[in-house]
Amino acid sequence: MTTIYLDHAATTPVHPAVSATHYKLQQTIFGNSSSIHSNGREARKWLDDARKTLAQSIQAEPTEIIFTSGGTEADNNAVFGTALAMKDKGNHIITTTIEHHAVLNPCKQLELLGYDVTYLEVDDNAQISVEQVKAALTDQTILVSIMYGNNEVGTIQPIREIGELLKDHQAKFHTDAVQAYGLIPLDVDELGVDLLSVSAHKLNGPKGIGFLYQRKGTDTAPLLFGGEQERKRRAGTENIPAIVAFSEAVTIAEQEMDQSTDNYKKYADILKTVLDEQGVSYEVNVDSHVEKLPHVFNISFPGTDIESLLVNLDIAGIAVSSGSACTAGSLDPSHVLTAMFGAGSPKLRNSVRFSFGIGLDEDSVKKAAEITAEIVQRLVK
Repeated sequence: MTTIYLDHAATTPVHPAVSATHYKLQQTIFGNSSSIHSNGREARKWLDDARKTLAQSIQAEPTEIIFTSGGTEADNNAVFGTALAMKDKGNHIITTTIEHHAVLNPCKQLELLGYDVTYLEVDDNAQISVEQVKAALTDQTILVSIMYGNNEVGTIQPIREIGELLKDHQAKFHTDAVQAYGLIPLDVDELGVDLLSVSAHKLNGPKGIGFLYQRKGTDTAPLLFGGEQERKRRAGTENIPAIVAFSEAVTIAEQEMDQSTDNYKKYADILKTVLDEQGVSYEVNVDSHVEKLPHVFNISFPGTDIESLLVNLDIAGIAVSSGSACTAGSLDPSHVLTAMFGAGSPKLRNSVRFSFGIGLDEDSVKKAAEITAEIVQRLVK
């Protein structure tokens, strides 16, 4: 049975061209880019070219790109690095209740170290307002960290407006753009961000590689100590094959961005049309007027239970996810949906995230929708 993969917000298949590049460089470019001999210089050339490509993708300078092991490390570097570098200027951090745990958990750790963290509440569309940020700002605020687009429901935050608010404040502005990168055009100057995190595996690149954009003049304390790679900001020998594969994935994503956006909107429409035609009761968890990422579509199916629904979909060959994380056999409610709808909402137990990417077409999405409709109608209480 062929699985219809509709969980691209979790991770994506590696693009065939990217996979070929990754493999080729693993076989041929083995030099350490810090070495001065010919093998090292060749590796350095590949590294520099990839860094330029990735910097250009967000309208940054190559020196402002710090390679990491992925989005989690990039987020941790932004949060911990800024808090430590600016500890003499204040101890207040502003974030939201719906951030990825790679931001939320570092903030919780900083609270244990005496930092003061404000967690902005979201509305039922998972949005915050610029006014909330303004009201929370103090002269002790050193970091504002707000994700660009939410990984569970897709809601886009007013990043540009927040950047404008903070331009004359000492606080550094970080955005976790892991879910948006490669799908939405990003310009760090237009957004007014000082720090921006991304990861390759969300846009058909290899796992284990990402970067943190750090604006020139923005200081962060390093979290890894060793060599002087990445301008002394992140120790460790650079993973040249993964970095070059990452840059190729970005190039492909940029070339296909408009077409991909059109496709994903069609896929969401197909899902809704089939569900409507089959008489399935459902609610889209973000209003249509709200700006959101094109590939994330989160739906509530009243009267169903998420565990049974996910298991039955998986058996039928449909790979989706909930807003919940399975840990040691227990299903914990999504912190995002909890923030949106409250701890007692049934949506915490009946919401499914469909997320789109390469390998799909209109026929496969229609088939997945038909199977989903049949299962929902069978399971509804």
